[in-house]
Amino acid sequence: MHKYGLHGWLKSTEGNAHILADILLRAAALMNTAKGCRLYIVSTDETDKNKIWITEVWDSVEDHANSLSVEGVKELISEALPILDGAPEKGQELTILGGFGID
Repeated sequence: MHKYGLHGWLKSTEGNAHILADILLRAAALMNTAKGCRLYIVSTDETDKNKIWITEVWDSVEDHANSLSVEGVKELISEALPILDGAPEKGQELTILGGFGID
């Protein structure tokens, strides 16, 4: 049961973390309909109030790539870009070996 995982963060410009978090939570709702998405978690960072963490588990890297075609995703990306503090960095890619709650 190998799955594809991503763990990373986006940083908002000062004072816009709540807006970025809202955008990512709306993305999470869309990912609930995406083929192969097992987990999409949005979290705040207590050490940096402008960072929002995203943890994802997918059946495959292809399913993750195809999630960009889910209706509404590109619009959310366009909404987030102006409030990001710098270009997004690629998250840490993980091979999920197993665990609880991702089957």
